[in-house]
Amino acid sequence: MINAFQRRLTAFLVDYLPRQRGMSANTVTAYRDTFILLLRYMRDEMGIPVENVDFDSLGKETINGFLGWLSASRNSSDRTCNNRLTAIKSFYHYVQSVAPELISQTAGVLSIRDKKVAQVPIPYLTVAAVGYILAAAESAGIRTLAMLSLLYDSGARVQELCDLKVYDLHLERPATVRLTGKGKKTRIVPLTPQVAGILKKYLKDADITEKSAPLLTNNRDETIGRAGVAYILKACVKNAAAVHPGFLPQKVTPHQLRHSKAVHMLENGINLVYIRDFLGHGSVVTTEMYAKASPELKRRALEKAGAEIIKKSRYTPKMKKNLLDWLKENI
Repeated sequence: MINAFQRRLTAFLVDYLPRQRGMSANTVTAYRDTFILLLRYMRDEMGIPVENVDFDSLGKETINGFLGWLSASRNSSDRTCNNRLTAIKSFYHYVQSVAPELISQTAGVLSIRDKKVAQVPIPYLTVAAVGYILAAAESAGIRTLAMLSLLYDSGARVQELCDLKVYDLHLERPATVRLTGKGKKTRIVPLTPQVAGILKKYLKDADITEKSAPLLTNNRDETIGRAGVAYILKACVKNAAAVHPGFLPQKVTPHQLRHSKAVHMLENGINLVYIRDFLGHGSVVTTEMYAKASPELKRRALEKAGAEIIKKSRYTPKMKKNLLDWLKENI
């Protein structure tokens, strides 16, 4: 007989996450895998068969034991353990909303705190470094230039880029691209006239006229995948580094171009709220990480703070000389 835990978990994974929350298949899979590991831990380490697992056996002590097991037996990092805990807490929040009578059984788990994780610096490139990569892309051909120019200019996630159809582009002024991100949420972001021109040339040279056709394809005329974009970027980075040694890191990922676009926008005075919408973040809190990443922004903040603390002297050079002369004569 199916118990309350099994019924709620099934509804959470099959209906709530993908249909009500609109979460991607990858996110649902990650949450599912967390519970597979949890059930395996309870079976192998606690001796509780999967069919006997219920909310009474899934208290705070059990979840803490599970997190410790992940760390000790599976060598999971603190960040990974936090991600597993996030999945479990999301389920327990869902349970509280649909079954208030279980609040007392879920409250303990929801009180578990994440492990403190050292802040990892955001990997981004300078404007010059991006320029070198795009110069290498131009040498590689119009398709490569169109791909990497659009990836940087739109701040798109690599999967958003891969999913683009021709009809997602609007290349007349003002040029825009429609991106479909996490949870199938769409946003329209502006493109510079230069990138719009590159895309027009690409579509013309490739003779792509069908509006529903994939914008970018691989050598087999199939929709390009994330691995394909990463491979092309890697080749361009290698060529750019050969021409400009010391300006580029050894490894550059497609997501670094997204990070770079965000930092460059901030450095040019674009408001965080606008950047949040541009990137498709759910909260401006996520976008704030870019403000902490840029040394240029920190330098400007320090200069501004210093200017406010050390006010400009009210004495002119002539007044200062007269004052010094008076001091010499009278003191």
